[in-house]
Amino acid sequence: MLTIAIGIAFTLMTIALLLNLHRLLVGPDIPDRILALDTAYINTIALLMLFGIYRQSDLFFEAALLIAVTGFVSTIAVTKYLLRGDIIE
Repeated sequence: MLTIAIGIAFTLMTIALLLNLHRLLVGPDIPDRILALDTAYINTIALLMLFGIYRQSDLFFEAALLIAVTGFVSTIAVTKYLLRGDIIE
């Protein structure tokens, strides 16, 4: 039963990631693309967590944590670059 639920959740998260990729490539302006990139790494974290539950491995949870930290820092850096023109003050 759990494998069926994980399979369904994995499929839905993959569809969400593909829709985010579409918004990232087609987005009408830069803030929409930044938001799509932010949402894409959150969906990637969810996919890694689901795969870790399925494989019963702690390694995927650590990888998800690294992606979360990297995604947060990269979102802040891109936003600061767009607002001020440079990242480091």
